[in-house]
Amino acid sequence: MDFLGVDLSCAFGSLRSGQIPHKDCLLPIISKLLGYCLVAASTTVKVPQILKILKHKSVRGLSTVAFELEVVGYTIALAYCLHKELPFSAYGELLFLLIQAIILVAIIYYYSQPVGIQTWLKALLYCAVAPTVLAGQIDPVLFEALYASQHAIFFFARIPQIWANFRNKSTGELSFLTCLMNFGGSTVRIFTSIQEKVPTSGILSLDVLMGSVIGVVTNGSILSQIIIYQKPQVKKERKVE
Repeated sequence: MDFLGVDLSCAFGSLRSGQIPHKDCLLPIISKLLGYCLVAASTTVKVPQILKILKHKSVRGLSTVAFELEVVGYTIALAYCLHKELPFSAYGELLFLLIQAIILVAIIYYYSQPVGIQTWLKALLYCAVAPTVLAGQIDPVLFEALYASQHAIFFFARIPQIWANFRNKSTGELSFLTCLMNFGGSTVRIFTSIQEKVPTSGILSLDVLMGSVIGVVTNGSILSQIIIYQKPQVKKERKVE
């Protein structure tokens, strides 16, 4: 029995026999289901951040470079997964994260007026190069090098924001919910990537774990900063007439 690419025959077979399914049967099923849950959650993961900026009409405390590097990292990761023809459950969230990341950068640009020539050049360069990368129409060696560099890109995408938070002793307009979902997604993806056996540039487990651990550590750092630097709400005293 196959449902959404998940083979449920072994699980149902064990249950009919009154036995608990073996871990070799359960783990792939759990991995697939978690993968689809990640894809579903990714459709809204950056929405709280977008709504918070629009509500306050401010990008105070947000690092523009951090969000720009996110777009680059998501583009490379998605292009590689498409090129390797991986199952959608193994990378589907990258598509939705990329779309939301591009929208988020556009909003940050809008509320960071005036937009300089350098910013316009970066946007035009991305629009010119991204379609070629996503289509996989680049040298295979360069493709592997780009994919290998994605971990560094995502790492350095978080560092400017972490440093800005530490320097300002404030997380500005960062959304707690978005950071929480990023942290949870990175944690779950460690398990699903290993189970899906995502191909990488050589050593599977090391490459997957390195990228996932970087995501957990950096997203966890930003999440902890939001909690630490959160200002307690001052309760207004009622006036006694």
